[in-house]
This record gives sequence, C-alpha cells and structure tokens, in this order.
Amino acid sequence: MRVLLVGSGGREHALATCLARSPQLTALYAAPGNPGIASVGTLVDIKADDVPALITFAKAKKIDLIVPGPEAPLVVGLADACAEAGIPCAGPSQAAAALEGSKAFTKEVADAAGIPTARWERFEDEDAAIAFVRLRGAPIVVKADGLAGGKGVVVAQSIPEAEDAIRRLGMPLVIEECLVGSEVSLFAFCSGEKAVLIGAARDHKRLGDGDTGPNTGGMGAISPPPDFDADAQEKALDISVRPMLAEMVRRGTPFRGVIFAGLMLTDQGPKLIEYNVRFGDPEAQALLIRLDSDLLPILAALARGELDNASATFTNDASISLVLAAKGYPDAPKAGGRITGIDRAEAVPGVSVFHAGTKLTNNVLVAAGGRVLTVCAKAQTPEEARHRAYEGAKAIQWEDKIFRNDIGK
Repeated sequence: MRVLLVGSGGREHALATCLARSPQLTALYAAPGNPGIASVGTLVDIKADDVPALITFAKAKKIDLIVPGPEAPLVVGLADACAEAGIPCAGPSQAAAALEGSKAFTKEVADAAGIPTARWERFEDEDAAIAFVRLRGAPIVVKADGLAGGKGVVVAQSIPEAEDAIRRLGMPLVIEECLVGSEVSLFAFCSGEKAVLIGAARDHKRLGDGDTGPNTGGMGAISPPPDFDADAQEKALDISVRPMLAEMVRRGTPFRGVIFAGLMLTDQGPKLIEYNVRFGDPEAQALLIRLDSDLLPILAALARGELDNASATFTNDASISLVLAAKGYPDAPKAGGRITGIDRAEAVPGVSVFHAGTKLTNNVLVAAGGRVLTVCAKAQTPEEARHRAYEGAKAIQWEDKIFRNDIGK
C-alpha cells in the first residue's frame, strides 16, 4: 500500500514508525513530516491543512490511504475531499470533526446522548461570561470554543483568574463546572456505531512539576493508567463513546476514525471532558510503542468502514512518554539550539525518541518548535519505564531544553 501521512509532530513520527514496520507498505510519504520521519519515509513540502495540495499529491502518487495525524486538516474537510477524490482516509468528515472543532457542539451531543459531563454554558459576549463566573464562583473551567492546540483551556482557581482567561481567550467560550477526580485519555477505532478499544493513557498538561504553570499541548504521558484497567476502559466506551456514535448516526453525520475521549474519573463514575478526533500527543507515543499489531491494515479497514475484523493488541509493558520542550514554551519557545545525543538516548533499552519541533540546518539538527522531542520508554514495570525515559532524556542535549521531572511518579 502507498500511504500519505499528514502532520509533522511526535505523534506522526510514532505513527510513521508503526506504519513502516508493515509488510503491506510499499511507499510512505509524510506531509510535511519532520527529520525523524525522514528516516522511514519521504517528506513532502505540503502543509498539513493545505487540503487541495494534499489531494493533488495523493492523486499523482496513486496513494492508497491517507492517514491524518493532527486535527486541523480534518476540521477543514480533508476526509470530505478524500471521499470526493475516491481516496480512502482514516479520519472523520468535517461535520463529524466538529466534535473537536467546537466544545459547544461536543456538549450538545453529550447532552442529547445522555453522556455524563460537566454542567456548561456557551457565551459570545464577554460581559455576560464575566457575570456568569462571578455568579458561579471558582474553581471554574474556561474553554475556547474552537481549536487551540491543547492550550485553550484554563482551570481557574479564582474569579480574577477566570476573568483574565475570558479576556485572553476571546469569544466564543464554553464555561463549565470544574470536575474533581483523576483524568484519563481513552482511545478507540470507530465507524458508524461500532467502537473497538485501542487503550488508554494519562497525559500531563501543565508545564511544570506538580501540575503547575500554564496548560500546554502535553508534557508527558503514561500508559496504561494504573487506576483504569481494560474492563474499566470497555465500560467507559459504553458510557462515553458508543452513545455519542449513535447520536452522530442519528444526526446524519456518522463518525469514522480514531476517537480520543478525555475523561475525569469522579466519585460518580467517568465524566466526559472533551473529544478529540485523532490520536493524542504525547499519548500516541506512549500507546504506540506498546503496539504488537500491524497498524496499517487496521487503519485501512477503518477507512473503508470495515471494523468488524479490526483489533489492536498491545504488550503488557508499562510505557511513558516524556516531552522535551524549548525554554519559553508554550508562549515564546526559543529555537535554534543544536541537538545532540539522540543516538545515546536510543541506546538505553526500551527507549525510542520521536521528533516534533526539529529541523535540519546545514545538516545540523536544531530545535524549531515548542515541543521538540518526545523520549519514550517501555519496560515490565512503570518504575523501570520511568527510569529508562529519564536516562534517555538526560542523554539528549541542546541549549534551552526543559522537561518535567515528575512524569509517571
């Protein structure tokens, strides 16, 4: 099969690594990709959300399957353009991708499907939003209604913090009650009303140790979460995913692709925080290093809507992904530092390093983004996986490298 992978982050490098292992693969292209993906595929200088250019390239290269990594191309209609061109795509339509593109849409679907979630209101007027948080009090959660790269959510611990978030994020907004519990990320392959469990992870969103500092796209993840076993994951699919799929079918916008349900494990059971319509980052890296199955035929079956025989099997290892970011992330990351030591890191047993914000300048690998690399490790125990990941992280050097010291503790 000839495959076009769309995206350029650590998630896409992990996907590319899995796809490259498939005996069914004959050619792998990545648009735009990154220097890590270049070791297993051919990079194409097309932006991930340039849908017309992606389709033109796919036709010219006789692509058999398009695998979208990030959410942006899906929200602007990549899967719809693929359907029109007759190219299988392992992702949802633009209408179904609104599950991630609009927080309010997700809430409406959840309410209609009877899915437990936080009480919420949507606002298009700043004064009305501020009046609402003053009435409800804190803690309270303020969310940008559209895409924000994982950085559009503020869990405000005070009214002034909530008001600042309202002014900074702008309209429209969703404001909701603050759920209490432990957060998990649940993943499944979906088509129509059918959902096949992939697995679960726990992301660490805050920039600093002890869950301090601003929200980010994610600073690390563990898989599987110790308090969310396979039985609990299947039950959560019944509560939070399968009712959504049925509601989307009822609305005439069936979902096909990878669903990522962000859940809070509360005293009353799992409650939905949000949906994402693709693998998470850095959760994908922690999940995919444990994958035993051939990913390519699963994604191909998903793209055809033939999930009946699709299943993913994973090792029993524990895994961890640790994001190495650039100083100044998430607001103003410093770029340009020369990166060394990736080979030393990958010499540690069980360690894989995935590129995200990197580029080659005069054949020298340099930092070129906020989240620069993801160091991943697997082992028989969470403690050993954590030890290996941090040993790998310390082997990698560049000016302005930062990372959390408590992922997986």
